[in-house]
Amino acid sequence: MSMPKISPHIKPTTHITRKPNIRRPLVTALAVGLLPLLAACGGGGQGAKSTTSSGSSGDGSSATTTTANGAVQLTVPDGVDEATKQQYIEENAIAVCMKKQGFTYTPYVRTSAAADPLAAVDGEDYARAKQFRQKYGFGYYAGAVYPNDPNVPFSKAATAKRTSPVDHDEDGLTDAQKKAYDIALSGPPAKSKAEEKPGGCSETGRVAAHGPALSAAAEKNAEKARADANHANGLALNGDPQLVQLAQQFATCLTGQGIPVSTTQPTGMVDMVRLDISRKLPESFMSMSKETALPLLNKDIDIALKDLDCGKKFRAAYFPKEKAKPYYGEDG
Repeated sequence: MSMPKISPHIKPTTHITRKPNIRRPLVTALAVGLLPLLAACGGGGQGAKSTTSSGSSGDGSSATTTTANGAVQLTVPDGVDEATKQQYIEENAIAVCMKKQGFTYTPYVRTSAAADPLAAVDGEDYARAKQFRQKYGFGYYAGAVYPNDPNVPFSKAATAKRTSPVDHDEDGLTDAQKKAYDIALSGPPAKSKAEEKPGGCSETGRVAAHGPALSAAAEKNAEKARADANHANGLALNGDPQLVQLAQQFATCLTGQGIPVSTTQPTGMVDMVRLDISRKLPESFMSMSKETALPLLNKDIDIALKDLDCGKKFRAAYFPKEKAKPYYGEDG
């Protein structure tokens, strides 16, 4: 069976310089349903017709060029941050590498904030979050009420959108050609789990973007340094006098609205209400009938809007400081 092409945001790597952005979770199993984790891969290899794909940036706006041997290359947009630039370098290098082996690989970088279903929920952009929450609450029950709305996490339309192929690179390939495609992309299968390691053109792309892999000892030291920096940033945010004061005001407002408060630490307050609700969701929340889900959605909308308004001043101060001192949880 052909292996799926993996979104750059979760591409496996042993040497990664960008931190995972887990400050706006569902950092639970539910997050898997919200995020566009896997982009199915398509094909076109030896014997297939030449590709005329324009590539993809996730929002369809990225310009492309083509190398002399026909590999599609995404043009890096002006003004992107270093982490996003590295994603473009990685994807373009994979496309060139795959073309050299006789396969088409359509580079893919998701850059549109509108494509991130969590971006409208977390309250960093108050106006956008309010627009989302007024109709969908935190998004939990909205999928059952609006199954055909692709903008709703957990809706049937959103699920179909996440699992639809973003290219057709493997269309028309035989099973043997698909196996060869997978080996070219990821390297030959490991004989055991202990022997698994990045390989193929995916590793070529990673090296192009991030440099050679570190040794096991160096990677362990780098991971410890990242964990230490994350811990220090958490302490700094939770000890910031302005954030502490605003978090207390946020908590007082919530309790006044009848909403339980499980923490008053700034790093926990930012998503506390949403996460506390997620831990109590019924197992059937994604498969409820519209009639069953509607009153639960209305309640969710009410709580979500109260949380947004109570935390407006807090979040306006928190997010800029968190960008300066990135923090993604002690278990991140």
